[in-house]
Amino acid sequence: MSIRVVLADDQALVRGGLRALIEAEPDLTVAGEATDGEQALAAVRAQRPDVVLMDIRMPVMDGLEATRQIAADPDLRDVRVLILTTFEVDEYVFDALRAGAGGFLLKDAEPAALLQAIRVVAAGEALLSPSVTRRVVEVFASGSSPDAPQAALLAELTEREREIVGLVAGGLSNADIAERLVISPATARTHVSRAMIKLGARDRAQLVVFAYESGIVAPGRPAA
Repeated sequence: MSIRVVLADDQALVRGGLRALIEAEPDLTVAGEATDGEQALAAVRAQRPDVVLMDIRMPVMDGLEATRQIAADPDLRDVRVLILTTFEVDEYVFDALRAGAGGFLLKDAEPAALLQAIRVVAAGEALLSPSVTRRVVEVFASGSSPDAPQAALLAELTEREREIVGLVAGGLSNADIAERLVISPATARTHVSRAMIKLGARDRAQLVVFAYESGIVAPGRPAA
């Protein structure tokens, strides 16, 4: 079954290049295109794609607000948003993660990296490049203390779940977590899923947000 993708970018040349790249893959298909955030929302509601490739800077409604509205709609909970960004706009990184983005990809990424990113995000994994992860760490290095409401949610997690959320924040996959903790991949996946349910997290990227906001990962110290 193909992974269905909506392309949201105000540059026709960018959309055309993305469409050609995606449609050359047997497991990927373009379900729609949009030139601004409002069109992106309409396309997502009409097509229910697996992934949206979302530019940040677009007219009418920007990609952050469109991402926020997609994440807030229960009917679209299975739609994953992959933000297309540049170094010039990565000050928006954390806002977009908080809004519900499942990952980030730099616009100058290699074609193979783009295709892999779509597949990773469609599978519900978080996709954060090293530069994006550094930006998240920098944001919290300048912070003074954990967010109190988020810290209060820690009581909902078991000790093992807290540990696993910290490992997710460090970019570890379920297989990596299983190897680190000497448990089965299925057990790791179960712990991650339970943590997401307890925290109301849309996907693994929001577990990363929670790990920093709650203090599981200390400000200024990268996740292990």
